[in-house]
Amino acid sequence: MQEVSSELVSNAVDKFSSLPGIGRKSALRLVLKLLQRDKQEVTDFAKALLNLAENIQFCTKCYNLSDDILCAICANPNRNQNIICIVEGVADVMAIESTQQFRGTYHILGGVISPIDGIGPSDLNIIGLEQRVQLNRAEEIIFALNSSVEGDTTQYYLNKKLKDHCDKITTLARGISFGDQLEYADEITLGRSILNRTLFDL
Repeated sequence: MQEVSSELVSNAVDKFSSLPGIGRKSALRLVLKLLQRDKQEVTDFAKALLNLAENIQFCTKCYNLSDDILCAICANPNRNQNIICIVEGVADVMAIESTQQFRGTYHILGGVISPIDGIGPSDLNIIGLEQRVQLNRAEEIIFALNSSVEGDTTQYYLNKKLKDHCDKITTLARGISFGDQLEYADEITLGRSILNRTLFDL
């Protein structure tokens, strides 16, 4: 990348390029675009990021991103609180919500069991899930984890933990190919996988 004559610009480029998928050339373009905007717009941009860092919370029930103690989904009286869709991350919730085919709630694990990466059950949001279904028996638990060895391992582990605290456990129909990531699936395929979910079979 070409040399930058301003240390201020260089520092901003460093920060932007630290984001995943943003190289230094892309970061420089973003910084230069910001500099072309009105000063108030740039100030508002910075304030939005600062406000995000200082005030974002995690839902105490499902661990989704939230502005309050409960996220908008868990706090919605029109959602079926007794159907819980278990996902790996926040992006998966957004992907499923975009299909407009699901009216239950979620539980975000924060990852999957992966011994090779040093991630065990205690590193995930599993205790909160167990407490949740022990307090209120679930009508249905849906496994919506990425199709991978780690995802399947996590499903088997959770099935043993949760099967006595719910009426049924289902998993997404295999419209999602093995190895695919949920957040990148197209809305139609993902929507059909939600609607045509099947009983989880060991």
